[in-house]
Amino acid sequence: MTWDKSKLVSRYVTEGPKSAPHRSYYYAMGLTEEEIHQPLVGVATCWNEAAPCNIALSRQAQSVKRGVVESKATPREFTTITVTDGIAMGHEGMRSSLPSRDAIADTVELTMRGHCYDALVGLAGCDKSLPGMMMAMVRLNVPSVFMYGGSILPGKFRGKDVTVIDVFEGVGKHASGEFSDSDLKEMECCACPGSGACGGQFTANTMACVSEAIGLALPNSAGAPAPYESRDEYAAASGRAVVDLIRKNIRPRDIVTRKSLENAAMIVAATGGSTNAALHLPAIAHEAGIDFDLFAVCDVMRRTPYLASLKPGGKYVAKDLYDVGGVSVVLKELLKGGYLHGDCLTVTGKTIAENLQDVAFPENQDVVAPITSPLSMTGGVVGLAGNLAPDGAIVKIAGMEQLVFEGPARCFDSEQACFEAVQKREYKEGDVLVIRYEGPKGGPGMREMLSTTGALYGQGMGGKVALITDGRFSGGTRGFCIGHVGPEAAVGGPIALLKDGDVIRIDAEKGTLDVVLSSEELNARRAAWTPRETMYQSGAIWKFAQLVGSARKGAVTHPGGHAEKHIFADL
Repeated sequence: MTWDKSKLVSRYVTEGPKSAPHRSYYYAMGLTEEEIHQPLVGVATCWNEAAPCNIALSRQAQSVKRGVVESKATPREFTTITVTDGIAMGHEGMRSSLPSRDAIADTVELTMRGHCYDALVGLAGCDKSLPGMMMAMVRLNVPSVFMYGGSILPGKFRGKDVTVIDVFEGVGKHASGEFSDSDLKEMECCACPGSGACGGQFTANTMACVSEAIGLALPNSAGAPAPYESRDEYAAASGRAVVDLIRKNIRPRDIVTRKSLENAAMIVAATGGSTNAALHLPAIAHEAGIDFDLFAVCDVMRRTPYLASLKPGGKYVAKDLYDVGGVSVVLKELLKGGYLHGDCLTVTGKTIAENLQDVAFPENQDVVAPITSPLSMTGGVVGLAGNLAPDGAIVKIAGMEQLVFEGPARCFDSEQACFEAVQKREYKEGDVLVIRYEGPKGGPGMREMLSTTGALYGQGMGGKVALITDGRFSGGTRGFCIGHVGPEAAVGGPIALLKDGDVIRIDAEKGTLDVVLSSEELNARRAAWTPRETMYQSGAIWKFAQLVGSARKGAVTHPGGHAEKHIFADL
């Protein structure tokens, strides 16, 4: 077929006499004249050798390119960075994690703009790379399809399925004497058997489910584990789908609407997903100029039933959900119950209800509960607010029985200080451990606290203490662990004013987080408070700290869709 490129951005580098120098570069890379005059499709991956999450992405990208070629368009592969949380966890490297999300979005944007690509297929495997890629799609608003690289298969440890979270908790068991050196060694060697992202409903799999629920990924593409060859067929289908979207001129902002964002929040709640979704959904919304903050996310989660029993709050891993029918099964139950907005458009060119039409509920399994008898009537993640968190906070309650906690504060000004105290058992049952100056600005970088929470659980104290922070928690965290407390300590939020012994009340049923202090006392402490200087006074993390906003609004680093004067796709 002959393409009319008069409204495609690639006309600037492929059409007319002025583009002869640009075309000479494409001839140099072996493209034919026909290929040069077809739409140019960016195929972006976060492939690297940092971790198993990303190692299969290059293979899958080749299949995407095959699908693009089959549909008479021209793929142009490129890569961007990833910071993998499993490697970055528990040390200074974790400060790079959240900034990497925005760096991914920025670098994809710059590559697409610089080379005038007409469409985008984005493949991602680790926590921040999924929202980063989706943010770029909505920002650029060229026809786009997202594809997850797939989860890792579960490891086997003494007859039980295990994930990397079990290894983090194994460190706590080792510290308490429950595990020997050889026990820990045995677990670390078998927990991660091959390629793919963490297997539980942690941040990567949570955002993979979001990609289907929000409509940016093909149905069922999020489910197959990374080693499965069926992933390559989904990749080829994603390549064909994006070319079809060019023909139909269906763009991400036709798909990502307030209603589809609510669908995304529902799938997080229904699967007991990661609290980090309350950071990433507002950031994706921000790219389109849609206001959808932490409270909006949590409002949806509170009214959504919890259906899928996935780790860390439940029993199963991503492969088990895939084996019983995948994300579509959960979405279909939400639709049957009247929760899901079925009229939202997706990358298939059909609505999500049309995509789900032939999905049947699987019998004789307990991975997903039917909508008529959910695991609980409220989702696995809830928002909190109160005099300790005027700008909100978040906690994952999936699998928790006790939803109210009150105890004295034990304050730490960094994660390391708290982790060392936990390792030395320098805390008491009933304490509320407070980790502050770990927010987006104050960290900088809003680190995750998995090493500390994993150690607590490994010591058998996970349900006997609470932990609150202006930083984040891994999607693998469980128990009374409250993150995203805002305003953060670095800007003088109430969490900065706490002292050891202050009584903190947490009520996840009512959605409150308070310190038992009068407003007069808090005001007096605020008057005496002085800001701290971090050790990051130059470089990328400093730059992030200068630009980043509050966790409530997604910890974003630019003005977003509200301020834009043009959209790339229309240049």
